[in-house]
Amino acid sequence: MRWVALLGLCAAYLQGGIVKLANVNGAVAEMNHFGVSPAMPFAIAVIALELAASVAILAGYWRWLGALALGAFTVAASFYG
Repeated sequence: MRWVALLGLCAAYLQGGIVKLANVNGAVAEMNHFGVSPAMPFAIAVIALELAASVAILAGYWRWLGALALGAFTVAASFYG
């Protein structure tokens, strides 16, 4: 049950990372839309962060670091909305 709860917390980040990975050009366009430059390296970094941190949380390997990374990412991203 605990793992399902963690999956629920990570679901948005997993979905975001998978969708961006499936459409990298769309992820780059999103970065350009928000004025993030250079767009390609930041898009790759966001994909890697969303997926790696979510996997860390779900696997229980450095869970605290994954949670801290996703929390910091969420705060930083809120300023670009």
